[in-house]
Amino acid sequence: MTIHRDLLIAGSDVPATSGRTVEDVNPYTGEVYATVAAAGPADVTAAVAAADAAFAEWAAVRPFARRKILLDAADLLDSRAEQAVELMAGEAGGTRRWAMFNVFLAANILREAAASVTAPLGEVLSAQEPGALGLAVREPVGVVAAFAPWNAPLILGVRAFAAPIAAGNTVVLKPSEEAPLASGLFLGDVLRDAGLPAGVLNVVTNDPADAAEVAEALIADPRVRVVNFTGSTGVGRIIGTHAARHLKPAVLELGGKNAIIVLDDADLGHAVDAAVFGVFMNSGQICMSGDRVLVHERIAAEFTERFVAKIASLPHGDPTDPATVVGPLVNTGSATRVAALVRDARDKGATVLTGGEEPVGALHRATVLTGVTADMDLNYGEAFGPVCVLETFASDDEAVARANDTEHGLTCGILTENGTRGLSLARRVKTGIVHVNDQSVGDEPQAPFGGVKSSGYGRFGGRWGVEAFTTTRWITLATEHAHYPF
Repeated sequence: MTIHRDLLIAGSDVPATSGRTVEDVNPYTGEVYATVAAAGPADVTAAVAAADAAFAEWAAVRPFARRKILLDAADLLDSRAEQAVELMAGEAGGTRRWAMFNVFLAANILREAAASVTAPLGEVLSAQEPGALGLAVREPVGVVAAFAPWNAPLILGVRAFAAPIAAGNTVVLKPSEEAPLASGLFLGDVLRDAGLPAGVLNVVTNDPADAAEVAEALIADPRVRVVNFTGSTGVGRIIGTHAARHLKPAVLELGGKNAIIVLDDADLGHAVDAAVFGVFMNSGQICMSGDRVLVHERIAAEFTERFVAKIASLPHGDPTDPATVVGPLVNTGSATRVAALVRDARDKGATVLTGGEEPVGALHRATVLTGVTADMDLNYGEAFGPVCVLETFASDDEAVARANDTEHGLTCGILTENGTRGLSLARRVKTGIVHVNDQSVGDEPQAPFGGVKSSGYGRFGGRWGVEAFTTTRWITLATEHAHYPF
């Protein structure tokens, strides 16, 4: 039986004003998995109104009460892991491994947000006047417009609202059209069942054809004070432009063209395992995925042989099979796009070391290429699929130059047994995140997460996430009467 879900506004499930719905298709089977309400601008206005009406009361909730709701939500999410596994496979082709990791990290993001509720905020300032006290106080901003992508739906869905809510804001969440349940409505149910008051978190789903109109209506509403977007660089530019037009701050976590650097002193077995994970986890559909594996020429031959053999053996296919590592891409269009990148590179002279076949539906085999040059689309374009380029380098300086040769700057992995050497390179790589003696995919809820250059701006995680969704006010208290010149 096909699932149907309405919008979540003011704590209630309500249909779209127009009565329209949209299909949510399983990428592996091609069958309709669910239908959801297709919101329009009028529904966005209603959701913002609900969030705005709930703001003052939620901001005044005692910190320990607010923290308990977030902790209870984390426990509820853990208890619903099997439901999450089913949703992620049915909507986005996520494997069981990836879904369980989503549950684990998303629950911990909620716990970290809970911890931030009572973290020290603000400063006592030195005052110019005698007997005066100055305070820099951080306060919630109001309504936050949050956009969650499909690729890590639980992690990035929770990240879209956890810190804003912990800080005392209310949220209107627009989940991805590719995973409206897992990145939106399922999480809304968890928070509602944990006792979150009505209107604090509202979820608005939409037809892909209406995405631009719905997003613009949400950002343009004068009651929305901050925009929070995770997604592609192309869409992020549009979101950032809308936010700037309305003089609203934005946190943008966008795409990456990430490198995994394998130095000649790396443990070869660890390096192969790490690189395969960093490239092919969730079929390469992670903003931190390693598009490029840069290997020192002294170990390139042995590394390549072992790397390619391991990739060729990865189980692929049905995401509901627990053994599957490389499942389907999010839809057939994405598989076709990735295949076009591979075809363009091969036609222009690149060598395919494994994979490279045409996709079957949304399934694209794990693929490695070498000999990719600047005139090939894959050289600078984000693959966002089970594809990587293998390159060699002769010196540390060359490795850094290759890693930095992109408009993006999200993350990087440097595999070496020499921590001093790795740290030296890490300081020179122009990314928001670097993992020394590990691959490029890594996320912890207490750490500052975000990129530079075309990978976005602003940071999630820990106190940085709280700062992104609060405003600083200066308040003074004079304990003595001041003297005025007239």
